Amino acid sequence: MNRLPALMFALLLGGACAHTPPTSDLEALRPVVEGFHKNLRWRNYRALSSFLVPEERQDFERQRRELHDERDLTVTDYEIEDVKLAEDGKHATVHSRVQWMRLPSASEQTDTVTSEFVFRDGVWLLEKQQSGPFAGELE
Repeated sequence: MNRLPALMFALLLGGACAHTPPTSDLEALRPVVEGFHKNLRWRNYRALSSFLVPEERQDFERQRRELHDERDLTVTDYEIEDVKLAEDGKHATVHSRVQWMRLPSASEQTDTVTSEFVFRDGVWLLEKQQSGPFAGELE
């Protein structure tokens, strides 16, 4: 599995902008982004829902059950490609490359997934996601 080295991740997040939010916000984003992708890769969908904004969790969990994702969805690889932090320090956009397949299809798909995280009540949470295995669900 490809992983973005810690130094590279810090450079992507840190930038040289005078509006960069406090380091603690950046340090809090890194494990959330990595944790989301790791849980996705290892089919830990119950834990995955905890990374979402609360108003999306119930629908997300229902979709996983209805689509039999524990059995039928496999993420074979991912790579975090880009992280952009908004000037307000409360929103971040993450671009990752995700390789996945969902049975009955035996064809692997590769998507560039755009994930939008929001800093709410002291934690980073996934608010929206475009492309990938959950396309159309978190919008």
